[in-house]
Amino acid sequence: MLFNYFHLMPWPYCEEPPTSWPVSNKSFDAGKAQELYKTYIDVMVFAESCGFDWVGCNEHHFSPYGLMSNCNLIGAILANRTSNIKLAMLGNLVPLLNPVRVAEEYAMLDVMSGGRLIAGFMRGIPHEYRAYNVNPDESMSRLDEAARLIVKCWTSDEPFRWQGKHYNFPSVSIWPRPMQRPHPQLLMSATTPESVVSAARFKAIMGMTLIADLDKARANIDLYKKTARSFGWEPDSRHLLTGHQTVIAETDAEAMAIMRGGLDYFHRVLMRPQRDVQTQVLSETAYYGEKDSKAYFDQRLATLRVRSLEEQIEAGTVLCGSPESVVKQMRKIHKGLGHGVFNMTMKIGNMPDAAVRRGMELFRDRVLPHVKDL
Repeated sequence: MLFNYFHLMPWPYCEEPPTSWPVSNKSFDAGKAQELYKTYIDVMVFAESCGFDWVGCNEHHFSPYGLMSNCNLIGAILANRTSNIKLAMLGNLVPLLNPVRVAEEYAMLDVMSGGRLIAGFMRGIPHEYRAYNVNPDESMSRLDEAARLIVKCWTSDEPFRWQGKHYNFPSVSIWPRPMQRPHPQLLMSATTPESVVSAARFKAIMGMTLIADLDKARANIDLYKKTARSFGWEPDSRHLLTGHQTVIAETDAEAMAIMRGGLDYFHRVLMRPQRDVQTQVLSETAYYGEKDSKAYFDQRLATLRVRSLEEQIEAGTVLCGSPESVVKQMRKIHKGLGHGVFNMTMKIGNMPDAAVRRGMELFRDRVLPHVKDL
């Protein structure tokens, strides 16, 4: 079993919930942000000494939801300040970016880290397309073409020309190329049927970065395996990643109190503008080409918001409790899904950073010894 320490870099100082998206930045404080970046980067480096196999970060825009508009900047720092832990960039929103630039930056990270990159090719969530003024209807076709182009950048040792539907380059030959051969392991989001199929087609790790329901997750895994076999390859457990908001404390009661506070800020403040604009974009566009995918996304947002903490623990969305309780929860999830990677978000909303760090220590000392061999 592998474990990823994942960080959203949230802004914890909103006094009132934002009422619209994009969120006004008039209350942004650069001095506070400087301290936050230092704290967040330090704790991500600390993950290596706590036994995590990966450390992960992502990309979001125009919101206090996350202060990471370019995860590669954070990845470059982590490459320098860590030694062995994998750097999981989960990741670049490739349909919104220049794919050749993504190929170059990822190649730099892989070389600088000595071949430790996990390369996330993310589609993004609906409102990111409004932020970057890209047609959401094109999201899947742009993702497919961008992913094919990036892989070709990494694997071609002679200049090549690319003429596609969305991207055209007369001559491409990137320096550097990645250290890993033939290229770094890919990871793609896989929470809807169409994204599951895409991940399997590219032999990418399927990333269910926050599962809402064990039965739905199991169905996605079954579809992924079936699709992979149709493309002539067989995934193993390490191609299956599940995501969970996580709090570990000395007692169940302490962990529940910390989690309730963090989730309240997360849903009431950070997710408020995200949720509203996502709903609007989905109603106006064909971001999800399949009706089932759109229905699943809508249901997932609603479910995560209204479930009690106890219901979220039962559903496998969150890991919360004493070390002994979290071990039981992890074993239950693994028994149901047979996955090989736990993605653990341990800074939720505005929860105290001291509680986050203590939870990481408890993971190292009292959880990991009992679950690493699952």
